[in-house]
Amino acid sequence: MNRLAIQSATSSVSPTMAPVPSPSGEAGLLTALRAGDEQAFLGLVGKLHSGLIRVAMLYVRTHDVAEEVVQESWIAVLEGLHRFEGRSSLKTWISHIVANQARTRAVREARCLPFSSFDESVARELADTAPSVAPERFTRSGDGEGHGRAGHWADPPRDWRRGSAEGALLDAETLRFLEVALDTLPPAQKIVVTLRDVEGWESEEVCNALGLSETNQRVLLHRGRARLRAMLERHLGHHRSCTPTRSATRSARS
Repeated sequence: MNRLAIQSATSSVSPTMAPVPSPSGEAGLLTALRAGDEQAFLGLVGKLHSGLIRVAMLYVRTHDVAEEVVQESWIAVLEGLHRFEGRSSLKTWISHIVANQARTRAVREARCLPFSSFDESVARELADTAPSVAPERFTRSGDGEGHGRAGHWADPPRDWRRGSAEGALLDAETLRFLEVALDTLPPAQKIVVTLRDVEGWESEEVCNALGLSETNQRVLLHRGRARLRAMLERHLGHHRSCTPTRSATRSARS
């Protein structure tokens, strides 16, 4: 595919567009891409593009610049497919290309701090020792709540979705609130929650793309989800917790 075709393919991607079906299995997809299969490429773009924009936004300030970076990265992907050795997943390999392209662009244009600023955000957020969930939400040994051990939920989370016709409008309002709430998370928590719960990335893929250990990724994800749960609880006015599920978080950004 030439540069113009790639620009057309990426510019036509929208958050609500379903990915074009691509060959099953990564080996089949890779074979199709190397053979110049345009439908396979469009399927890959539809599946990964929005998540790659979020990776690029770790380095650059504007969405327009991130779009340019990802377009350039897709070109680099097609030109470098013959060098892909399969030591990581195709998604991880592409994510690294985007990160490198975005880092180079950011430094060249001096539009933002290098990626070390993200590392600093991770360090700050991990250093925060405040509990993610208020301790009073859990039982203590001998508290008379009917639990034999400490650490059980005294006020357990529940799914906030109502599942009834009369609640449909409130559900839509809650999804809009969740989208706004996601943008208020600390930077490292926001990107981890977004990649895991909105884009549907696996833990290993997030760790590889962001250079995080599995432990740190898990802590950031837990803290981000806990913040969202607390904000939803306050928004809905419940005393009982309302838990944003992965599918619900993804719906808020779709």
